[in-house]
Amino acid sequence: MSDEQLLAFYRQMVLIRRFEERAARAYTEAKVGGYCHLNLGEEATVVGLMAALDDSDYVFANYREHGYAIARGIGPERVMAELYGRTDGVSRGWGGSMHMFDITSRFMGGYGVVGGQLPLATGAALAVDYRGGSEAVMCLMGDGTTNIGAFHESLNIAALWNLPIVYVVINNGLGMGTTVEQSSAEPELHKRASSYRMPAARVNGNDPVAVHGAARAALASARAGKPYLLETVSGRLKGHSVVDPAKYRSKEEAEALEEADPIAAYAVRLHDQGLLTDELITEIDTEAAATVAAAAEFADASPHPEVSTLFDYTYATPVPNDSRRLPGDALFPAAPQPTAQQIGASA
Repeated sequence: MSDEQLLAFYRQMVLIRRFEERAARAYTEAKVGGYCHLNLGEEATVVGLMAALDDSDYVFANYREHGYAIARGIGPERVMAELYGRTDGVSRGWGGSMHMFDITSRFMGGYGVVGGQLPLATGAALAVDYRGGSEAVMCLMGDGTTNIGAFHESLNIAALWNLPIVYVVINNGLGMGTTVEQSSAEPELHKRASSYRMPAARVNGNDPVAVHGAARAALASARAGKPYLLETVSGRLKGHSVVDPAKYRSKEEAEALEEADPIAAYAVRLHDQGLLTDELITEIDTEAAATVAAAAEFADASPHPEVSTLFDYTYATPVPNDSRRLPGDALFPAAPQPTAQQIGASA
């Protein structure tokens, strides 16, 4: 890889880190509603995976998606506005943290239901194959998703039909608060692909260059008709969501994660290669902080969506009997009430 690309990885990792820190702050300020899951500690995996994709490829994500949206080319200001629930957000303010969607970048949404994206991503790969396209699909998931039925069903059908898809298990060692070892009889999750005669690999998720190389190999396999299971291993610096204090983690475990911070480790690596100086580290961090501050200002200034637009994006095309009932509206029209005259006549 070129020196410019190695530095670009670092810049993007720092930007995502600062963005997620600002998102956590906004949540405590009640500017972000609902659930909010951060990519803190996952930045190397995020950048390595997204850089491996072609512009025409499709991405399906789970609810931990902010960094992936940014790395896929969606502006930080649009991502932040979506977190704030504003009309300039990537989903017009109706998606929030977990449900970002952008057809231009072929970012096909985040999904709040665990594993909800797997059948849809597999269906997209089937559509690509049916049309004879050269695109590939990348489907992201957490380690906990590998224990649900849709995981096995999707991998099975993809292997049977030779679909152009890469399933990526982002293994941070915890399904919410339960360790992989406690929930999975085979904790090396990439080995599950052997049940479907599917090629697979495990990669250090704290190394963006290693992730990028592994993802490129996986995508090449998918384009050649061999779906692939890639497992990236990285730590989660904070709890499952912003409101999770992660008390299931010991002090020693938390300290070990901090010491293995992928951004700090990558900075040392580039510094040793002569690509980063202390001055450049400060400059990059300052630029990232300014970009995120501007994104927050943009989100603050963006208007809230009108209630009348609540159902505008329910379906891509009009469907018959599309319900437009708002919360609190009666399911059926109220029965007509008899007049006083009618009541007197009946008496």
